[in-house]
Amino acid sequence: MKKISLIYSFNSNKTSKIADRIKEALGDSPVELINAETITEEEFLRNDNLILGVPTWFDGELPNYWDEFGPIIEELKLKGKTFALYGLGDQKGYAENFLDAMGLMAELLEKGGAKLVGVTSTDGYKFEKSKATRDGKFLGLGIDFENQATLNSNRVKNWVTQLKKEFK
Repeated sequence: MKKISLIYSFNSNKTSKIADRIKEALGDSPVELINAETITEEEFLRNDNLILGVPTWFDGELPNYWDEFGPIIEELKLKGKTFALYGLGDQKGYAENFLDAMGLMAELLEKGGAKLVGVTSTDGYKFEKSKATRDGKFLGLGIDFENQATLNSNRVKNWVTQLKKEFK
């Protein structure tokens, strides 16, 4: 498998915990850790397989660092790049926009021609609406530390097993 860029905020505690679990589950796969808060266009484009950590802030927004990098993403040609997204949210406290940031990021990437992998089932989650769903599935891995923390390890392991088959 080609080298994977694992891009997330090094300063976001929960997002970092999931990134650590993803890296561990990837085992011997080559992984480059990149801080989303200081990312450059060159770093973003360096590898063909990318995993992005995208927590939802406030009422369905991208975190500041992804929001600020969004205009750069919109200008990039991403054809040939394969992305997997993991999003963090609170399905009870923010049931109307659970994981929306993951959906917003997916839209940005797809506009540039990126291929998305790592789609997962919404089974076992209870929320009202989400921009992170399409055809009844999440556009990546949904994580809810507030309400389902005990499910995180298994969800990550199963998702990474899926990614190993879907990444080129």
